[in-house]
Amino acid sequence: QVQLVESGGGLVQPGGSLRLTCSVPGSRFAINGMGWFRQAPGKQRELVAAITSGGRSYVADSAKDRFSISKDVAQSTMYLQMQNLKPEDTGVYYCSGDTEYTLRPAEFWGQGTLVTVSS
Repeated sequence: QVQLVESGGGLVQPGGSLRLTCSVPGSRFAINGMGWFRQAPGKQRELVAAITSGGRSYVADSAKDRFSISKDVAQSTMYLQMQNLKPEDTGVYYCSGDTEYTLRPAEFWGQGTLVTVSS
């Protein structure tokens, strides 16, 4: 089993910024696809951003120009930089990983980190 460890969530005012971090300590498997899903209260989990080890990336339309995803391969760590946050960005953010080079990674999951955007 692969452990994904998220950090960086919290309470932020509208217009503020947060950076989420997901690390994969000591994985026996190569994690070639990683992503962030968000689940808002009462809504289904949705893909926010994803990146592959091959360099492909995806950011949902709702987050384009505000969120950016990056990956430090050497550190087995992925980042989601979020700027100009809006109340509708509130939710639990889940890190996901996959051994496939996919922009919809869903093989392994973290526990989630809560992001609350509110004044």
